[in-house]
Amino acid sequence: MATYTPMIMQYLQIKADYQDAFLFFRLGDFYEMFFEDAIKASQELEITLTSRAGGGEERIPMCGVPFHSASNYIDTLIEKGYKVAVCEQVEDPREVKGMVKREVVQLITPGTVMQGRGIDEKENNYVGTITCFEDGTFGFAFADLSTGENKVTLLPDSFTDVVNEVTALSIKEVIVASDFPEELKLELSQRVNLVFSVEDDCSPEDSYSTITADLNQDKFLSTISRLLRYLFKTQKRSLDHIQPCETYETNAYLKIDYHSKRNLELTETIRSKSKHGSLLWLLDETKTAMGTRMLKQWVDRPLLSVAEITKRQALVQVLLDHYFPREELRETLKQVYDLERLSGRVAFGNVNARDLISLKKSLQQVPQIVQVLQSIQDTVLEEYIDQLDPCEEVAELLETALVDNPPLSTKEGNMIRDGYDDMLDQYRDASTNGKSWIAALEKQEREKTGIKSLKVGFNRVFGYYIEVTKANVHLLPEGRYDRKQTLANAERYITPELKEKEALILEAEEKMIDLEYTIFATLREKVKTYIPRLQALAKVLSELDVLQCFATVSENRHYCRPIFNKDRKIAICNGRHPVVEKVMQKQQYVPNDCFMDEGRDILLITGPNMSGKSTYMRQVALMAVLAQIGCFVPADRAELPVFDQIFTRIGAADDLISGQSTFMVEMLEANHAIAHATQNSLILFDEIGRGTSTYDGMALAQAIIEHIHEKIGAKTLFSTHYHELTSLDATLKQLSNVHVSAIEQNGAVVFLHKIKEGAADKSYGIHVAQLAGLPKGLISRANELLQQFEGNESQMVASASSSRKEMPEATAVQPIREEEAQLSFFQPEEPKKVDKPSKQDLAWISKLKSLNILEMTPLDAMNALYELQKQAKKH
Repeated sequence: MATYTPMIMQYLQIKADYQDAFLFFRLGDFYEMFFEDAIKASQELEITLTSRAGGGEERIPMCGVPFHSASNYIDTLIEKGYKVAVCEQVEDPREVKGMVKREVVQLITPGTVMQGRGIDEKENNYVGTITCFEDGTFGFAFADLSTGENKVTLLPDSFTDVVNEVTALSIKEVIVASDFPEELKLELSQRVNLVFSVEDDCSPEDSYSTITADLNQDKFLSTISRLLRYLFKTQKRSLDHIQPCETYETNAYLKIDYHSKRNLELTETIRSKSKHGSLLWLLDETKTAMGTRMLKQWVDRPLLSVAEITKRQALVQVLLDHYFPREELRETLKQVYDLERLSGRVAFGNVNARDLISLKKSLQQVPQIVQVLQSIQDTVLEEYIDQLDPCEEVAELLETALVDNPPLSTKEGNMIRDGYDDMLDQYRDASTNGKSWIAALEKQEREKTGIKSLKVGFNRVFGYYIEVTKANVHLLPEGRYDRKQTLANAERYITPELKEKEALILEAEEKMIDLEYTIFATLREKVKTYIPRLQALAKVLSELDVLQCFATVSENRHYCRPIFNKDRKIAICNGRHPVVEKVMQKQQYVPNDCFMDEGRDILLITGPNMSGKSTYMRQVALMAVLAQIGCFVPADRAELPVFDQIFTRIGAADDLISGQSTFMVEMLEANHAIAHATQNSLILFDEIGRGTSTYDGMALAQAIIEHIHEKIGAKTLFSTHYHELTSLDATLKQLSNVHVSAIEQNGAVVFLHKIKEGAADKSYGIHVAQLAGLPKGLISRANELLQQFEGNESQMVASASSSRKEMPEATAVQPIREEEAQLSFFQPEEPKKVDKPSKQDLAWISKLKSLNILEMTPLDAMNALYELQKQAKKH
């Protein structure tokens, strides 16, 4: 084993406990990294890799970053998914002989970032934990260290529910036991970009008993304890802002799995993965960072309780009806800073004087907000008025103690007002008067010596001095001036009087800065005692911000207040897709009705591509989400049931990470809906079966429709290009056909985007291809082939119809028994005696047998059929 220097040995001993993190090892004014950390950090941070002797034969790889700019480098590593252990000198080098003691003072991870680029002010930064119990139940808890929020739940159904929670909350880091199953880690990693950390101890700790006091189940307690142990162990400081843990049940909210949230683009778009273009983007008229975060939480968790929904609706209605007070409320909320994260920074100990000024200014807005709400004079606002605690003591304390514009650093002084502390005032007086005396000394010395260029200066190394150019040194009187420093063109001196004043001034300034920091720390501790009240105030202000946001959007975009019923009835008049309508701006959006009652559970939607089938389906689902978060909806009138779940299968996409094709993804998502939907769910299926051959796809589509109709009874919007399925309305009583209308003008298709009763008469697929700009010759050939195919199909249908008419009742086809789960699209004909096939017939049969239909593209199939038809016409 190599023999290293004591410093390198110290580094290795500390690094042993932080193998999965970069160790920022403090040496003087730098954080240094060694060995593999140095090699990897130099690549990730694009900094120079050097080396140094470490006591062994080989030089040790080394790189470092200045401590004063380390936060930028740490942010970069955190953004890339790494962890950073910050190792500081915990002893004063001036007071220690030999090696200075060093310790890790904080482990910074993607889930525990408190400030910097790694944390978005309008997004929560969640760290979660998953605990596997022997009965198959999963315990799940999450926390936002920057705000103090933390919650816990039990998920007994399947790991899919865990994945849904992790994705919905955008968890950055998950804490698990060391024996957590690798296959579950893989499943999570395929859905979310996150970091795994290990904590095996999940036993409760007395130090955070107040956080867990309300938990009444051992599973809750052990789950949140794993997370809390990790947080306290890594942060190594006060976490007084961590709020009492709340329990929640996923069944208390409208459940939308991660596939459906993606398909509906609730919080981000499918293509760009950005907020712009999502439902959250449309709604976000909030004025505070706290409100924006709460808005996302509400969108992620729509309500099931009609009482809670209507309570929100009533508040939205009141704010909508009072325009001028609402605008005043919006302007006042602009002046409110992020109370949640300010409270977190106070507890964490990294708050500065400017942060406390922001806190003071925020609290000073609360009386104005109360006054605005009182001016509306409506009883629904009384609960909010009563809960708006202005925390006057905190505001007054900060107003009295802090100057209006303090510096960013807490170690440079100039934070505390004159008159707040007597001792500080005395130091300031000594410093100020001493500096005035020095200014007067310069004038006095110039007069005594006659040297007009003489000046009195100061630097941090040599202190105060009198500087005289070398040409004038001979004019100085002997005895009083002691040489202090020689420069190229001047000499610097000190006098007994100046030395005395220097000691007084420097002592006063040093004590003044130390005392200011002490006063500030005491101030911070006083504010810390108000954290629970500040967090309660933040919650009320956040809710008010979201409610005014709903009122503003509803008024600006002409939304209506939806009515809820228990009859499973959907009655939407002139409904619109909220996001598409906003994106279109001045263009006219075509609204559509949607009616579904007890006798109408399934709408089979047909119509051409690009006509708006998917948009129509999505707008119904988005209206349900908007209604159940308490917002108004984009329609003239809307009556809705309260849905328990929403399932969507919209769009085509491979899951390359899992190695699943488009069709497999389609079937998996369809299966998830069929397995979990209830009569009170909403299902959106778009073009089910298109990923396989025509008859396979049609068979699956019909079987799925029949299963939903007979076994589930959920409200279902099912769009399809299989026109053959439109005949199902004759046998399925709860199914109705609707279509998106289109007309032909001068050989071109015009989409009307209007939903009408009945089935579409044609697909207009070739017209859409023409709109896409395909060559004219190709379009002409496609039309020619289409006429041939339609002609053949007509003959087949006529022949089949004629055969059915000739069949006696006794030979009618019997219903398929349940154990013979086969779909029949055509009635079988009576067997006929046929002549022995000719050689020409055998050649065609052989040709047909050689075709691999499942591997052919539609165009290949058309060409093959065309060739066979040409040969048939010749013979």
